This record gives sequence, C-alpha cells and structure tokens, in this order.
Amino acid sequence: MKIEVDRIGMEDLPRLQEMSRRTFVETFAADNSPENMRRYLDEQLSLSQLGAELANEGSRFYFASLEGAVVGYLKLNNGQAQTEPMGSAAMEIERIYVLKEYHGRKVAQALYDQVMDVAKELNVEQVWLGVWEQNPRAIAFYRKNGFEEFGKHRFQLGDDEQVDILMRLKVGRGSFKQEVK
Repeated sequence: MKIEVDRIGMEDLPRLQEMSRRTFVETFAADNSPENMRRYLDEQLSLSQLGAELANEGSRFYFASLEGAVVGYLKLNNGQAQTEPMGSAAMEIERIYVLKEYHGRKVAQALYDQVMDVAKELNVEQVWLGVWEQNPRAIAFYRKNGFEEFGKHRFQLGDDEQVDILMRLKVGRGSFKQEVK
C-alpha cells in the first residue's frame, strides 16, 4: 500500500482540525489533565488558529493518506513562521502526527521524507524541531533519522509548563547561528 503525501490548503481546514485534535488527544491525553487538554484544543487547534497557520506563507501543511483515508499530517515552518528564531537557513518540523492505529506502518517516515524534499526545495541548511521530553517514541524516531539534541525550550499546555528537547539535523553546509537554552 502506497502512502500518499499531499500539500493541503484552506479548503482542507475542517479535516485538518479533525486530524489535529484527534492525533493530539491520542498522543497526549493519557499524560495530561483533561482541563489542560481541553484548553489546548480550544485555543491552539481551533478553526481560527489553524486557519491563520494555513494562511501563513512561511508554513506548509501536508496530509498523509493510505487507501484514500487521511492517517496523519505534517506542519513545517520556515523564516519568521518558526517558533524559535533560527534564521532563514533553517526549517522547523512543528508537527508530525499519525493516527495511533497506523503507527509502525511507515506513515511518519513518508511524512519525514516530505520534510527532506521541502528542505531541498528551500535549500535550507538545517531542519530542527522540539519534542516533548516524555515522548520516547518520537525522540527515538528523530534519532533514527539522524537528529541530535542541541537545547531545550518550554511548551505551554494549559497551565502546565512542559519541556521540549530541541533536536536538529544538518542537511546543508553551516550551523545554527545560536543555540537555544
């Protein structure tokens, strides 16, 4: 079965919200309070917030589909859209999420392959991301793909300030101009 990865637009906003909310809950609900989850879903994964992100020229979203069904998605940021100021030679993977029942079926890897295609297209030197320190599956995935830790930053989930590990992969010449602590 071939995994299709396609860029999405504003017409896909309702499906993006549905996929964003479902995968976020599947990934994090067991480790966070219902109140903090609800607040995050309402504030960060609302139609208006996701619509603003889709409209941002520095952000790109992609759906992964298997046999016509959307099973995951990806959000990339470059330039000013990055959540940390890493410069124009860097691109951020802000989100790679796959429905739980499709874990282990190479969907995340297909989305990651799309990351590398976009990195090449944009001629960036480095790809970076933040991953929750309590998400060993994701950390292992990024390490397997050559990412290395270089710092940490805070991620606010409702009233819970969490720590994300910052990871990077050099895909071209050069290095980060700054390190985030």
